[in-house]
Amino acid sequence: MATVTELKCAVRDTLESRGVLGQLKARIRAEVFSALDDQREARPPLSHENLLINELIREYLEFNRYRHTASVLTAESGQPDVALDRQFLANELKVTEDASSKSVPLLYGLMCHFVSSSDAGGKVFLRGASLPAAAPASSTGPGPDA
Repeated sequence: MATVTELKCAVRDTLESRGVLGQLKARIRAEVFSALDDQREARPPLSHENLLINELIREYLEFNRYRHTASVLTAESGQPDVALDRQFLANELKVTEDASSKSVPLLYGLMCHFVSSSDAGGKVFLRGASLPAAAPASSTGPGPDA
């Protein structure tokens, strides 16, 4: 007769070989988050930039079948349950797509553009967003004159 430890190992190995162990763990994490999430606590307003960033991330997660992670992102961020229209997202980002780029998330196209870009010595100048500056996370880091 098999011991409890042997039975646990057999079940774990079977679930891993079927490719469902990771899915089960992700689902449990999502359900625990949902149970612990305090719906009475008001979410900060979702800025336009965060709405777009979250949508890029959600599109990437869903493309890669990280659906439980995407559901936690949606719940935690206050992102609308219904995904933004891809064409709207592309227009907001001032991106033009060809037929082949539409088969992958916009984030892949943006990465490809920046990784393969050779303008300005391979560097892109980034400006600060229109978001208000966040308070420093810690006072132990270097100051502004460092």
